[in-house]
Amino acid sequence: MKKILTGTAVLLTSAAPVFAGGIERAPQSIAVLFEEGKYVELSFGGVDPTVEGNDLDIYGGRGTGDVAKGYGFVGLAYKHQFTENLSAAFIVEQPFGADITYDPTRSVMLGGTAVEVNSTTYTALLRYKFENNFSIHGGLRGSHAEGNVTLRGLAYSSLSGYNVDLDGAWGVGWVLGAAYEIPDIAARISLTYNSPIEHDFDTTETHPGIAGALPPLSVDSETTVKTPRSWVLEGQTGIAPDTLLFGSIRWVNWSEFKVDPRLLVSAPPAGFGVEDGLVELDDTTTYTIGIGRKFTENWAGTASITYEPETDDLVSPLAPTNGRKGVTLAAIYTMDQMKITTGISYMKLGDAYAETGTPDEKRAKMEGNDLWGIGMRIGYSF
Repeated sequence: MKKILTGTAVLLTSAAPVFAGGIERAPQSIAVLFEEGKYVELSFGGVDPTVEGNDLDIYGGRGTGDVAKGYGFVGLAYKHQFTENLSAAFIVEQPFGADITYDPTRSVMLGGTAVEVNSTTYTALLRYKFENNFSIHGGLRGSHAEGNVTLRGLAYSSLSGYNVDLDGAWGVGWVLGAAYEIPDIAARISLTYNSPIEHDFDTTETHPGIAGALPPLSVDSETTVKTPRSWVLEGQTGIAPDTLLFGSIRWVNWSEFKVDPRLLVSAPPAGFGVEDGLVELDDTTTYTIGIGRKFTENWAGTASITYEPETDDLVSPLAPTNGRKGVTLAAIYTMDQMKITTGISYMKLGDAYAETGTPDEKRAKMEGNDLWGIGMRIGYSF
């Protein structure tokens, strides 16, 4: 039972926590550390979100069209057992990303606004297991990220046409946590802290200018951005023969995620004086609970639900959803040392108002949105 269902929590990183709060696409789970012996796995999949709405009626009510593009993901993890007590893992994943484009031929308020963010992290972890079933784990995480943002539409007034390019940059953070296990009932609880990771981006900001009022602008500078810190509580326990209960609680400090390029935030006449920078996000807490069941010697299945409460319904047009809830189903096939896990998720995304300006002013309402995600993991023990 433990061998077949150990990958349950790992699967959730490929199918369930997609399009979460802020620009999160995967929750940086350390579950691979708890696989038995030496273990390697490949994960991949795709996500198809639908995020659309309308300009408010006072601005004409035109539809935005679907602003969120689908995306694929791939990950790799390797766990090595040095001794009975000491193990290590190396994980490659893509935890943060965004691909939002408002059709310039549709929405009057936000048409032409776009964001693209890509990131890859490389995490090296060590785990030491004590004789009393307690263990500690920790390590370093390197992150490479890049981004490009364009602000366009009547909602941005004189700022419309602004573009910022954040060139690829590296940053380093750390991971620290502890776990307790009761092997006889396949029980485990772990708590992990992921530190912020600071990136210093070479930045180019441009603006086409305003005839008779503002000349074309181009400014090169450096912008410091921190990916947010997070706490993750994960647990599982056997509750009946061949039956496992599992769940997680994840808190992410999105309010510390700031993108403040020099031209955008500097006071006039040196800049545009946008106090909140490019994004202003609320902290999120995401809850997952599920059940796993072994059906035969080779087959097992899981079902889980995910809930992320809504926060402020005024959101950045660059992250135009507010909370989510959904379900994930998975099938796990085990044969000798091979384990193949396939999952499919459906998420209902919370309604929100895309806002701009200071003070915040509603520009469009995004409602009735959802997404489908599918993920697969192929693992091999040796």
